[in-house]
Amino acid sequence: MSTHLLSASSYSEIGGVVQEYFWEWENQQLRVVYESLGKGSQLLLLPAFSTVSMRSEMSGIGKLLSPHFQVVAVDWPGFGQSSRLAVNYGPILYQQFLKDFVTSVLNTPVAVVAAGHSAAYVLQLANQLPSVFSRIVLVAPTWCGPLRVMGINQQIREMVRDLVRSPFLGQILYKLNTLPSFLNFMYRRHVYVDATKLTPDFMQYKWRNTQQPGSRYAPAAFVTGSLDPVDNQADFLALVRDLSVPLRVVIGESSPSKSRAEMDAMKALSGVQTVVLPGSLGMHEEYPQAVVEAVQDFLLST
Repeated sequence: MSTHLLSASSYSEIGGVVQEYFWEWENQQLRVVYESLGKGSQLLLLPAFSTVSMRSEMSGIGKLLSPHFQVVAVDWPGFGQSSRLAVNYGPILYQQFLKDFVTSVLNTPVAVVAAGHSAAYVLQLANQLPSVFSRIVLVAPTWCGPLRVMGINQQIREMVRDLVRSPFLGQILYKLNTLPSFLNFMYRRHVYVDATKLTPDFMQYKWRNTQQPGSRYAPAAFVTGSLDPVDNQADFLALVRDLSVPLRVVIGESSPSKSRAEMDAMKALSGVQTVVLPGSLGMHEEYPQAVVEAVQDFLLST
């Protein structure tokens, strides 16, 4: 495993220094792209898993916090500008990746802001190695993939995943589900609150991210629940309950009902600091100013 700088400024998503981290998995080398901005103690920014997941969705939060931290935003393997190889994307891969990246690239203990599905992976690592994180902020945390939320059983979900991974038909299905019009529909349904922000340029930018070679493999795993890091709500809440690291949870008041119920269950646990703000599952990208105002004091406290 190694890292080095990228010289092409066009790779920048948040205006920082772009680097590559080369990571081995299943006898293959995966190229992971991450970006650093600012000076001071490090703050890890982890985007939500989604069909359009990329570190740029953390750019607003990163720029606002860069006067106080060296923010480090990463593209998960299989997403963004990182390698999109046809490997078996699942919890074991991402658990091991996060552990290796944090312990080999960052100066621990490090503060972290994690959105969506990234939350449970951070909680798992924090329980496994309590010394790696100093403070944890979870924004609109989730653990259950879209088809699982819809109540589709595991056998069908696995069939859908394998179908999307297949040649020809899988490529067609993926392209249909990443048309700008469909992405816009999904954003309006449960990602953004203010539809006026979903401009044609914004949607084209998101669409281009979905059209890279190998783009369908990791999103297919996410959508079908194959990236769900736990099996049920009880296991997810246990990760929170057993945590020894200070935690603040930011909840989007307009989150889909099932996701909101999961967030409210966290809110009910003793010792969990929570704040409810306008927004939905994409609130970290849509309302970065409000999120930063809600967590900056927590992140800067010692």
